[in-house]
Amino acid sequence: MTPTAPGALAALLAAGGAAAQPALPAPEPQRVEIKGEAANDAEQRRRDPVAKSIYGREELDRYGDVSVTDVLKRLPGINLSGGNPRMRGLGAGYTLILINGEPAPPGFSLENLPPSQVERIEITKGPTAEHSAQAVAGTINIILRAAPRQRQRELNVRVGYTALRPIAGFNAMLGDRFGNLSVSLPLAANQWAGDTRNDSYRVTRDLAGQPQQLGVTGFDHWWGSGVNVGPRLSWKASDTLTLESQSFLQRNQFNSEGRSLTEVIDGSDPRTVDDRYRNWGHWQMARTSLQLAQRFGDGARLEARIGAQASEAAFVTPTTGLDAQGALVVERLITGRNKEQSRTTSGKFTQPLLESHTLAFGWDAEVRRRTEVRDVVENGQPQLKDFEREPFNARVTRLAAYAQDEWEIAPRWSAYLGLRGESITTTSRNSSEDLRSRSEVVTPVLHLNYKLDPKGRDLVRASLTRAYKAPDLSALMARPVVNPGYPLDTTNPESGPDRVGNPALRPELSTGLDIAFEKYFSGGGVFTVAAFHRRISGLVRNAVTLENVAWATAPRWISRPINLEGARSTGLELELKGRAGELMPDAGLPVDLSLRASMSAYRSRVGDIPGPYNRLEQQQPWSLTLGFDHRWAGSPLGFGANLAYTPGYVTQQTAATALAQNRVRTLDAYASWSFSRDATFRLSVNNLAPTDVVTLSQTIETGGHVLRNDNVRRNRASWNAGLSLKF
Repeated sequence: MTPTAPGALAALLAAGGAAAQPALPAPEPQRVEIKGEAANDAEQRRRDPVAKSIYGREELDRYGDVSVTDVLKRLPGINLSGGNPRMRGLGAGYTLILINGEPAPPGFSLENLPPSQVERIEITKGPTAEHSAQAVAGTINIILRAAPRQRQRELNVRVGYTALRPIAGFNAMLGDRFGNLSVSLPLAANQWAGDTRNDSYRVTRDLAGQPQQLGVTGFDHWWGSGVNVGPRLSWKASDTLTLESQSFLQRNQFNSEGRSLTEVIDGSDPRTVDDRYRNWGHWQMARTSLQLAQRFGDGARLEARIGAQASEAAFVTPTTGLDAQGALVVERLITGRNKEQSRTTSGKFTQPLLESHTLAFGWDAEVRRRTEVRDVVENGQPQLKDFEREPFNARVTRLAAYAQDEWEIAPRWSAYLGLRGESITTTSRNSSEDLRSRSEVVTPVLHLNYKLDPKGRDLVRASLTRAYKAPDLSALMARPVVNPGYPLDTTNPESGPDRVGNPALRPELSTGLDIAFEKYFSGGGVFTVAAFHRRISGLVRNAVTLENVAWATAPRWISRPINLEGARSTGLELELKGRAGELMPDAGLPVDLSLRASMSAYRSRVGDIPGPYNRLEQQQPWSLTLGFDHRWAGSPLGFGANLAYTPGYVTQQTAATALAQNRVRTLDAYASWSFSRDATFRLSVNNLAPTDVVTLSQTIETGGHVLRNDNVRRNRASWNAGLSLKF
């Protein structure tokens, strides 16, 4: 058919010729299908205006881990100490732990949170205006799973074994959608157990203050169980309004027991040579929140949230001690309980402006009340009747407001500017003291991003931020905690002081500079090189002094936290992960082999403490992580392993005290067999071929005498087998 010229066609229509044309068949309706694919972890990381690492379901499901801490210990730049994650080698309290963007409650343990209840983990190396500025090392944000958009049925059952006993657990996820209402109910129950053996050599002082050398052997067992429930509802009230309700309930029962036997190498007999203890108790928490999200026609968005939380804990610890003749000389009972309630509110209003700016304003407020009772009775008498028996009450008020701007400066340049003002007021009262402490900090943040190529596959990021670390309640309270090995009518050694708080403590302030290069591969791989520098003023360290105190008839050595002049910390971090065929195409490795490696190096110096080992406490000089995952094409078998290594190092804690610890090596491995897309069996082992943990603490007394404690702790591997089903 010859096409008709536009002019002739217009004339034909004007003359009514269209009606004279033969009827054309109606065109068949065409089906247009639009498919959207969620961005993977690397793509979300690349798009974010702030340097952030994101780990979603693939990483959370890889090993069949029992707890979130098992996931965290494999991630680059994170180390675990006593179950608490630490970033950039900094100690406890420098890393901010968030649950759905809100600070985790005191006493909350990630060891009891199963990965099945987590949607993703976001790790930010620098503070942002939106979240609390108590993030000197960075932030770990645990995002719990949301209500699903479609029917969801998942079940994971597992059994395991440690050196102590078999354990079992299960995770279940039930979810569905009913019109505009989505509902999910995650359930989890788990058990845990552990065992360590300890050998120590101690150079100390006896009850008369004379030198003494002891050899101590002992063991510790611990076991327990816990349940978690996290119901969530999401209601789409209209095209622009969504309401969500999320609750989280957790209860744990814990037990432990141990025994230590003491041999006298030199000097007199200690007060006890055969000590045994038991400990049992529980911790429970309930948190609920209601969130509103309203979108407006001009692209603006309002998010507002209110929440409430209550927690309660109690424990009982009986201890007995026998002397060298086998007589019972110490019978001590420690009991304690605490209750805590809090109310929170937060909100954020976002408004696009001039096509290149996205402005946001928000608030964050919390009121927390805590009641605590602790009682120590030794041989039928209260140990500290004027300090222990009365209840302790505290109220903590946290208020914050912030503003931020995400600015697209040019096609390759973008910036994130923020300003946050935050205050924390602590008031407490008991019969021995009243306390009021207030800290106010204004924290500006600036994050810059530059794309080295138009697609943004290669990025350079730079950040200049301010953060702080507020002293916790226990560091502020002047109530003493007595070293039970030395009666209150004797002087304890300098290496075994009593502990007391300091109401005059100030917050630690940190100014940070971060620079990073990030390269993203087309297959989802990432290579990063990042350097940082932190200047910390008002660093808190413990100082040990000999004092006359109200709770003892003899002078006592007291450990009390104080503010020092400050410290500096510098580090370099490297990370590489991706498929072998993309990272090393000429190496002949399997194309679908996934590799990951990270290495971090840290240097720090505390100004008021003599060198050469005056580094920040718990900051290792370097660490290395290596891992791989592999599944043959067409095969149901998959397997992988992860190795983490930290060398030994020495820390000068005070002018007179130093702590040395040996290398730590952790090897985890797993194998999985997929029967179908909906059924997978997984076998995993944590801490395969464990290394002994060796520590040496040394104190040089004022007269030059050296006190020391060498300790060796032997750890065990743990095995887990699990079956995952989807219905």
